Amino acid sequence: MNGKLIAFFPEAAFGPALNSVGIAQACEKLGHKAVFLTDPGMAGVYQGYGYDEHLVNMSEPMPPEEMAKYWSDFINGHIPNFDLSPFEQIDNYVKECWEAIVDTSIWAEKELPDILETLKPDMVCVDNVILFPAIKRYAQAHDKPWVRIISCSENEIPDPDIPPHLSGCGAGDHDCHARYLSRFNEIVGPIHGQFNTFLQQCGEQPYPLGEFFEASPYMNLLLYPEAVKFDRREPLDPARFQYLEGCVRDEVDYELPTFDANNDSPLLYVSFGSLGSGDTALLQRLMKTVSKLPVRALFNVGDYESEYSDVPANVSIASWYPQPSVIAQVDAVIHHGGNNSFNECLYYGKPALIMPYVWDGHDNATRVKETGHGLHLHRNDWNDQELAECIMTLLNNQPMQTRLAATSAHMRSRHGPTKAAGILNDLLD
Repeated sequence: MNGKLIAFFPEAAFGPALNSVGIAQACEKLGHKAVFLTDPGMAGVYQGYGYDEHLVNMSEPMPPEEMAKYWSDFINGHIPNFDLSPFEQIDNYVKECWEAIVDTSIWAEKELPDILETLKPDMVCVDNVILFPAIKRYAQAHDKPWVRIISCSENEIPDPDIPPHLSGCGAGDHDCHARYLSRFNEIVGPIHGQFNTFLQQCGEQPYPLGEFFEASPYMNLLLYPEAVKFDRREPLDPARFQYLEGCVRDEVDYELPTFDANNDSPLLYVSFGSLGSGDTALLQRLMKTVSKLPVRALFNVGDYESEYSDVPANVSIASWYPQPSVIAQVDAVIHHGGNNSFNECLYYGKPALIMPYVWDGHDNATRVKETGHGLHLHRNDWNDQELAECIMTLLNNQPMQTRLAATSAHMRSRHGPTKAAGILNDLLD
């Protein structure tokens, strides 16, 4: 079969972006060509992995440095809200995020149709939480498949028996499910109404309240691995839904640094993602506690490296790490619950302490604890002893280590990117 052109269109965030890179790498090994459609705010990310980029303005055009500052200011302005419960965040962070997300779909409609007609891809893979009508229209007009990638928690595809997306509710806490969903629909209702008006203007049918996207009729790829899947009342049809068992990309090798103290002690990796790194006060507090423990730690501090003038002797910091290559070498991880970090820890069998602040981090924090693959701790409401006890549990809990080893072996035997590429290849055949 001749190689086909696959256009990947991830959300403008590193989690979805790097998941799509992993799938694109596997597709190219099968002889296909991958290109990326991207918001200008992510320009250069895909080129760094060797892929062509095609920019789609998804907000008022502005210089790249202003775009980056806009989103960092947006996140940093919400730091006080990060301490709130998922329910309490509906009125502030969640509401403002959905306002911004709806705007991206409306803005993309100005340029995306022409870009697709110029590129003429044989398939479009979209990883987002909202529909871009131009993708459906292109697929229908040219009889080409479009695929949805679900890189967040699998509850992005709803079911009556599982927690609502972003809720952080336990799997069996149905009172929590109902309470969250009711408040979400109440607050997001006006935004949803605006989106439905836009859909109708594009010739699409309106969505039910609370839904901003639909499953693809061709294929939907979920990252969640078998060991943490929810028990659904309505099982997903494998002809249209496939679990990838994670989706860990190929990354450059990483050589561990030499530490000035505890150089032979267990190694931690601490990262709150590119956006969470703006909370420098929290990261400095974590460093101070870790400095008193018999461990070493790598801290991802994002663009704020200059704000750390007194780094403990058993800590090393950097603005960026090739995360899969790092997690493979550490003994435990502290992270914010992003789905890349969540899946990479499971893939490499590393226990995780999740300290979530927003979005599906809440869902993943609850899930990692209730499935016995790690621990969940409030991001700010803890003391030194509680954090130390969590770290020691991660390093020494044998049942957890055994469970992680089994999950890792299962995920590695499936290798999500390769499985995804095979599925896409079959759709293109």
